[in-house]
Amino acid sequence: MNNHFFFNSLPAKYKASYRDYYTYQNLLAIRAGSIIFLILNIIIRIFYFIFPVSLTKAQNFPEFNFSNWVFIIITPFFLIASNLLLARFKGHKKATASMALLVFLFSVYIISCGMYSSFIATSDPSNALTLYLIALSLISAMCVFEYYETIILIITVEILFTALLFYSQTSSTQMVYNQLISAILLSAFYLTSRYFFSYKVNYYQQVIEIREKNVEIEKAGEFKNQVLGMVAHDLRNPIAAVESLAMIMELDEVSADMQENLNMMKASCVKARTIIDDLLEAAHNDTSNFFEVERIELNQLLKNIVSDWKIQQDHKADVLFTSNINPAYASVNKEKLHRALDNLISNAIKFSKDNSRVDVRLNKRSEELTIEVQDYGLGIPADMLPDIFTRFSKARRTGLRGELSTGLGLSIVQQIIEKHNGIIEVESTVGRGTVFTIKLPISWLG
Repeated sequence: MNNHFFFNSLPAKYKASYRDYYTYQNLLAIRAGSIIFLILNIIIRIFYFIFPVSLTKAQNFPEFNFSNWVFIIITPFFLIASNLLLARFKGHKKATASMALLVFLFSVYIISCGMYSSFIATSDPSNALTLYLIALSLISAMCVFEYYETIILIITVEILFTALLFYSQTSSTQMVYNQLISAILLSAFYLTSRYFFSYKVNYYQQVIEIREKNVEIEKAGEFKNQVLGMVAHDLRNPIAAVESLAMIMELDEVSADMQENLNMMKASCVKARTIIDDLLEAAHNDTSNFFEVERIELNQLLKNIVSDWKIQQDHKADVLFTSNINPAYASVNKEKLHRALDNLISNAIKFSKDNSRVDVRLNKRSEELTIEVQDYGLGIPADMLPDIFTRFSKARRTGLRGELSTGLGLSIVQQIIEKHNGIIEVESTVGRGTVFTIKLPISWLG
């Protein structure tokens, strides 16, 4: 830990905010300390009433009795003052001189209580330092002081200690001996107080730096998503223009070579649109907290999705749907879930040979509905599995027919499923295929 603050104040950059922070913590400590100290003294007073004969015969009982009443009377003032200043702080969020003064007075009060109790126990406090030591230790741990405040507090306590020595009429030898012990205790108090200050200020700086970094990261993320969305959106028009131009050219008679080039242009436009859609979806999922769901029956939705894929694939794969539960209701965003399943089925076809099978299954397990998309194709190597849901994943691969991957598809699928309060899992064996399992909460409402 950095010991820079043992004999120095806090840098100007953090000084004001940290003073506000620790002043509030000090007021909380005073309130808690006042309550505990008051309860202890009330308990002692109750014992005086319950066991009067035993306690009144104790050494220096009149002094203990008097000090107990003083503590019971004075302590509530600190409790009331701390509550008032806490309410004031919550309104303005700023430390004031009156708050610092209360902390100082409470510290002097508690240390004086311990010191006076030591003198009551015996006129030679070197024989009864326990309460004085406890008071110093409590204040050093409870309250945070700047180094100059600590020094002022030590000087005040030493003056009070010296006054009590004169009041108790100790001899010169005892006075020197007690002053030496007090100096040792106060030195330890200073070092302990500065240790806690140093520890807390380092912790505070780390928290502030983490918050600042988080704000920077959030701003950078928002800027990235804005730029990503803007660029992706603006790319739609030129791509649509190229696609329209290719379709217009097809209206005329063209050679086989020209038709091949036009087909390549249209395929490239489709791929570009897919990439743009993925980019926009990723940006939208990051920035939007709005997610509208409706209660729907999943069998019909999945049948429609599978039917669409059967029409699209032109015998590249046979997409089949089976269900073991009917009806099956869930609260979902139909458009988003459709997109997630399209991604999974597209991946399954991409890594499967022509005329292979892709199974889409709907089942019920415990309190969940499960949707499985299984292919029997290339499979995913074990070392890639941990990264497949990572955005722009290094696990992305080119499909068996040369289909390119943005590395966004599965990341988007996971985002969509998690927004449905569901989870997605994957199992794969190289050469045998892959199965993705979506688990969604069942909607039981009629």
